Formats: sequence, C-alpha cells, structure tokens
Amino acid sequence: MPLANNALVLVTDGRKTLFFRNAGDVNQIDLRTESHDERDDADFNRDLASDVPGAVQQSGGYGRSTYEETDFKQLEEDRWAHGAADQVNKRALSGDFDALAIIAPPKTLGELRKKLHKEAARRVVCEIAKEMTGHPIPDIEALITSETKAEEPAAV
Repeated sequence: MPLANNALVLVTDGRKTLFFRNAGDVNQIDLRTESHDERDDADFNRDLASDVPGAVQQSGGYGRSTYEETDFKQLEEDRWAHGAADQVNKRALSGDFDALAIIAPPKTLGELRKKLHKEAARRVVCEIAKEMTGHPIPDIEALITSETKAEEPAAV
C-alpha cells in the first residue's frame, strides 16, 4: 500500500528514534523531520556489569554452574523501543495520524509490536525490518517507495 499524505514514519533502532511526516502523496514520498532523539551509551554496559558471571551452587553433586550475565545494553535498547511505542500510542489515541510506517531492525521491531496499542497497530501500513537510523532521508524515502509499491495487476 502506498504511503499517504500526512502519514507518520517511525525510524528507530533502540538507540536513536526519528519521526517523519510524509508531506508528499502516494506517488511521491517527501519526508519531513518532525522529531529525533538519540542516547549515548558507549560505556553503558561496562558501567553496570560486574567483571565475572555469577555462579550458583549445585543442589546435588559437586561444582558450581555459571549463568549468563544480563545484557544491560540490550535491556536499555528494549526500553528505548518501548518509549518510542509509547509516543506512537499517544499520537494514535489523539488522532495525530491515520497511517504509520515503521522501519526498525528485526529485534527492535518485535519490541515495538509488543507495546503498540491496538489503535496504533491498526494504523500500521508498512513495517520494514531494517536498520536505517544512520541513513539520509532520500535513502529512507527510496526504501519506503520500494516496499510500498502496489503490485501490478497480472496479465490475463
């Protein structure tokens, strides 16, 4: 389905969130930046994590088992995606948009889907599982155009 005029476009990856509005029409996408937010977490995991994985005493037998340490960076990325979903939900419930396109890496897209309100989810016209936050707007427009092209009718 082509992207309609005034459609909202969310591009996120768990570290950066961009909201665009389509100022064009179904034939020519023209994205305009509405808002953007980015977090700096270069040393985030190192600051929170301990230096060795934890261990638990076996209830029977000898030895200890280690368990995998929590990935705080991934938890923060999931939290960031949930925040983006909350913004989309508020905008959907206030009637800010009729159509929504989401571009996010597969894991982030999954987190977004979990948190979208049914009103926001109903307005999703396009989901693209790809990392695009570091790309220029023309590349994002081209990706949306290629993904939303209406299929040509089959020859009879």
